[in-house]
Amino acid sequence: MKGPAIFAAQFISPQAPFNSLSGLAQWSHSLGYRALQLPTHIPEIFDLALAASSQDYCDEIRGQLAGHDIEISELSTHIQGQCLAVHPAYDAQFDRFAPAAVRGNPAARTDWAHAQLLLAATASARLGLKAHATFSGALAWPYLYPWPPRDETLIDLAFTTLAKRWRPVLDAFETTGTTLCFELHPGEDLHDGTSFERFADLVDYHPRCGILYDPSHMLLQQMDYLAFIDLYHDRISAFHVKDAEFRPTGRQGVYGGFSGWRERAGRFRSLGDGQIDFRAVFSRLAQYGYDGWAVLEWECCLKNAMQGAREGAPFIRQHMIELSTQAFDDFAASPLSKTERYACLGLQAEGE
Repeated sequence: MKGPAIFAAQFISPQAPFNSLSGLAQWSHSLGYRALQLPTHIPEIFDLALAASSQDYCDEIRGQLAGHDIEISELSTHIQGQCLAVHPAYDAQFDRFAPAAVRGNPAARTDWAHAQLLLAATASARLGLKAHATFSGALAWPYLYPWPPRDETLIDLAFTTLAKRWRPVLDAFETTGTTLCFELHPGEDLHDGTSFERFADLVDYHPRCGILYDPSHMLLQQMDYLAFIDLYHDRISAFHVKDAEFRPTGRQGVYGGFSGWRERAGRFRSLGDGQIDFRAVFSRLAQYGYDGWAVLEWECCLKNAMQGAREGAPFIRQHMIELSTQAFDDFAASPLSKTERYACLGLQAEGE
């Protein structure tokens, strides 16, 4: 496992040092981070189109970051991935993420998102990145709770359409050798293991169809986030280190989303302030040989972002595990000869 890294999206602002890539790199290095996960919808920070078309630009970006002893962990197309599949209920809100030229035109917005994702595949390859972070988008999400009783063919159509839109994108990432990692997230059609499996089956378990593992989203759904690693470790190629807590009351539980973030039963917290057992998470990922980045995603309803970022790097570093190359009892190992093995079991050696 590599780290610590930090997702830059929550920190970019008009104020220095957060208004330039160089400033973000210098700031993150000063806090002990080794890499940035970069959003790709802000050209002033990272120009996705230029990165896809120019190896010189990508080399310049890598050199600029290297000057601050920082790498790129992954590029992110959370915004563009979301816009690849938007239910009409969310048109007005997600139009704000798209260029003015395609707003009010859902088909044009989808085409724009598709083109952006193809650019991201090429840019990731030019930068030598192994993984890419994104959202799946959502067509079925408004029908999550089955009341009134839903037509299951409606859900089939939603997932079939989602798979059809993503298949050529997955093929593009296959061509460039980068794994496309869906962050399983409420609000997206891919939000848990069951929905991921349904989608993966429709894209024939595409080799580039991966998972961005974020235990906070699973805790807030009351999932077993450790068993999830057991089930899907071979698909986990990216990791957001984010904490959360779930404290149901007599007034609200999992569906308490109409409350403000501070008043919800389920809340995101800074690392160490929530209920995620990160010692177990890091152990489980190490057990299965996860070799990607551990990336802080700061989203806390209470703690200031700067404090969360300062505390995040040492927290991640303290939880990372250097895998042992030997068993603890190797010093007492006692290899046996073939004859001795039979004797230990009270058996007659073969041929005797």
